[in-house]
Amino acid sequence: MNADKVLDAKGLACPMPIVKTKKAMNELESGQVLEIHATDKGAKNDLAAWAKSGGHELVQHEEEQDVLKFWIKKGER
Repeated sequence: MNADKVLDAKGLACPMPIVKTKKAMNELESGQVLEIHATDKGAKNDLAAWAKSGGHELVQHEEEQDVLKFWIKKGER
């Protein structure tokens, strides 16, 4: 999946992946995709819930070795 921006949140503990994701998302236009790389296992539930509550779409999620990868499409808000 192609992303408009990639955020490296590896090694960060909760809530920092969400904080950094929110900041990066503010720099994108509606419809653009942010790719996030995280190692915090809690990020899976946190990012899914955050995306939903913010009107964004969690397009894809996968795990590659110990790295969780997420693709979130910015919503209209």
